[in-house]
Amino acid sequence: MNQTNSPALPSVQVIRELADVGRQVRAHRKQQGLRIDDAAALNGVSVDLLSRLENGAGGIRTDKLLAVLDGLGLALVIAPKDHELLQRLPQDSLAGDDAT
Repeated sequence: MNQTNSPALPSVQVIRELADVGRQVRAHRKQQGLRIDDAAALNGVSVDLLSRLENGAGGIRTDKLLAVLDGLGLALVIAPKDHELLQRLPQDSLAGDDAT
């Protein structure tokens, strides 16, 4: 198995682009020891869709995104940028924030 050493992702992250979602999805899938084909089957999506999601490609239906997130134990949270919850996040999860 060929694994690259990539920096650990924050457990809570402000999403700036779809690639951020993809990195989180891939990290959580691997953390659960799931191959991409097994994770796709468990979440009721195609391997192609899951691969595109993990690679930050567009064109993913929202219902499919939510199904994958739920299936991997992840949640999508929407909050105002100045919400106190976001203010308490570690700075590495806010990288690239231009709302100061």
